[in-house]
Amino acid sequence: MPRNHRPAKSIRVLLAEDQGMVRGALALLLGMEPDIDVVAQVPDADRIVDVVDAVLTHRPDVALLDVELPCGSGLDVAAELRDQAPDCRVLLLTTFGRPGHLRRALAAGAAGYLVKDGPVEELAAAIRRVLTGETVIDPAFAATALGPGPDALTPGECDVLRASADGATVADIAAECHLAESAVRDHLSSAIGKTGTRDHRAALRKARRQGWL
Repeated sequence: MPRNHRPAKSIRVLLAEDQGMVRGALALLLGMEPDIDVVAQVPDADRIVDVVDAVLTHRPDVALLDVELPCGSGLDVAAELRDQAPDCRVLLLTTFGRPGHLRRALAAGAAGYLVKDGPVEELAAAIRRVLTGETVIDPAFAATALGPGPDALTPGECDVLRASADGATVADIAAECHLAESAVRDHLSSAIGKTGTRDHRAALRKARRQGWL
């Protein structure tokens, strides 16, 4: 099909990316594809609801979300869209692939997880593929991310690690997480063991690098 000819029904795409240059380049390049129409861009998603509202307003077929958004994580946005806009397929884009992020993306119902430095032709192909029901994962990253590795942390372990930042005491963590102090100690000990670190501070750093938090 000639690139200057658009089919009667193009694939509607929404972009949520806070880096203007990246967002503009993606919109321009995807817009050159004959069957893709970028119908909305979300430049400053300070809240998850900003992206959700844009999706509900513009009704894209596919939402391209940066993993790192001003409102927090595109992973959380993906989970929200799974519930509020189940017909919209979500593709997550990241600069640095992390094993924990991929596992969380799939758990959140994302249809794909791609590294940003791939060619736009592959991204366009991924957009088409997810609409057929496929799950698309960057092949260079999939083997490492989904292969054998350290056990991911449980939600409780993640909660206490997050709460342990900034010098919080066990009592502080227990109050914030609504847990007994003994449960906090158990979660911290388990997280330290799973991450193979010496203390909860190192466990927190490693969990963040892995993308578990």
